Amino acid sequence: MYFNANDVTSFMAQKDFIDTAIVPLVSIDLSSEKMKQSGAEVDFVMSLTSFIEQQFKGRLLVMPPFSYMTTLKNEDLPQQLEAQLHNAGFKHVFFITCDHFWTNSGDIVNIIWLPAIPLESMDASVKKSILEDQLRQVIPMLSTKWAQI
Repeated sequence: MYFNANDVTSFMAQKDFIDTAIVPLVSIDLSSEKMKQSGAEVDFVMSLTSFIEQQFKGRLLVMPPFSYMTTLKNEDLPQQLEAQLHNAGFKHVFFITCDHFWTNSGDIVNIIWLPAIPLESMDASVKKSILEDQLRQVIPMLSTKWAQI
């Protein structure tokens, strides 16, 4: 489910079964030399997050992307968002990102970092195959946390 009007209605009815929030954590760099790479990272994170949602529909809610400018990184903001999501009843909060910066931030417990794979020039079947491969890396991370409670 996604954080939109239709899915939130379903979420409210099934809240007892949906214990996980996924937050895409995306860096936006508008400098001319890094803008394309930044766009590719956003495309990858959002595509992977969408693919995860399809596989685990009914178990998790995908939040809108948490976007930030690379020059305005603030380690406290994702941590505050994580706390708010826990307060809202989510047992598990996962951040998915291509920005290695967050792997060094010990305050965010469940950070899933994956290197960006440029998807823009791939045909649909190759893109799906790549996303399936990435999902195989993410599933153990999710499963381990889900098994703890």
